[in-house]
Amino acid sequence: MVRRRTMIISTLTAASLALAGAFLSAPVLVDEHLNRVHPPSGKAPSTATVALHQSLWIADLHADSLLWQRNLNRDSQRGHVDFPRLQRANVALQAFSVVTKTPRKMNIERNGSDTDNITALVVAQGLPPATWNSLLARATYQADELRQQVAKSDGKVRVIGSRAQLRSFIAAREKNPDLLAGWLTLEGAHALEGKLDNLDTLYQAGYRMAAPTHFFDTELSGSQHGLKKGGLTPLGRQWLRAMEQRKMIVDLAHASPATIDDVLTLAKRPVMVSHTGVRGTCANGRNLSDAQLKRIAAQGGLVGIGFWNTAVCGKDVASIARAIAYTVKLIGAQHVAYGSDFDGAVTTAIDAAGLPRLTQALLDAGLSEAQIRRVAGENVRDFLLKNLPEDDA
Repeated sequence: MVRRRTMIISTLTAASLALAGAFLSAPVLVDEHLNRVHPPSGKAPSTATVALHQSLWIADLHADSLLWQRNLNRDSQRGHVDFPRLQRANVALQAFSVVTKTPRKMNIERNGSDTDNITALVVAQGLPPATWNSLLARATYQADELRQQVAKSDGKVRVIGSRAQLRSFIAAREKNPDLLAGWLTLEGAHALEGKLDNLDTLYQAGYRMAAPTHFFDTELSGSQHGLKKGGLTPLGRQWLRAMEQRKMIVDLAHASPATIDDVLTLAKRPVMVSHTGVRGTCANGRNLSDAQLKRIAAQGGLVGIGFWNTAVCGKDVASIARAIAYTVKLIGAQHVAYGSDFDGAVTTAIDAAGLPRLTQALLDAGLSEAQIRRVAGENVRDFLLKNLPEDDA
């Protein structure tokens, strides 16, 4: 009897361990499934293009890499971004956007706020219990995760939170082109948990840009993909003023048309759209209209063009280049940037290491070297030099 009981306990223990192992390995499988790269197509970059690419100051406005708890210091084939791939591609500055909640069966048309994909992910990844039920805790945890990974980079990577820090990084990178910097942005201000006082917590955690919404309506405003798609709420108007007081940048990616109109009417500082497409080359509700683009640019704003199919209606770098060229012609090269959406549960035309292919596609699309320099990163650099807080206090 004792022997039989022991066998039963051993079997149950083995089964439990197997189930636990499967649960804990699930995030890796989900990451590998969702963050893919289309097979390369089109012209490979020429020797001259590679030389041009290596002379660029490159910045990207959106990557969700922190969500997946990878070792970013390790050169990996998983997903789209790690520090070595960014460095090989001559990227100077990468925005690390933090996702704290997404609805199940997420789509670009209509989503409610009553479900959440991220809870299971954070539990399976072994994040602290505080993050299981708190969006604010998830945001502060991921911000700390970036700093911990940077601390293990042997001085090769920095975190930028102010104009002073960005100027220091620019000067250091002129001497060492392998240096890389990241800055923290927030995808959807639902991490405030409805309390404006939590904006100070997010600021102290290092966040310098935030969107009022992501894939569902929030206490602040409507989402392009929400149920009501309204404009700024009274709390949202207070949030806009509080963001500007702290010199935090407002991101209008995923915002409803009414929210975009309200923000642009009330804003006293230029805004960004971190990752989007344009309806002029890819007509769907996720992307910006010509009128929206012109109004954002007229107020000194910056538009990051995405690298995935819904944004550009194509699976190759030529589709990205077509969207960029269209937007440059419409609003000027000084208002256009890269907004890849790397690691955002999308399949992209390239990963970070593939950026030289995009440089070639931009040349093939007719952009001049001067325009490519602006779009590839100088616009982001100069925007942040004007609009970040002066110091990190």
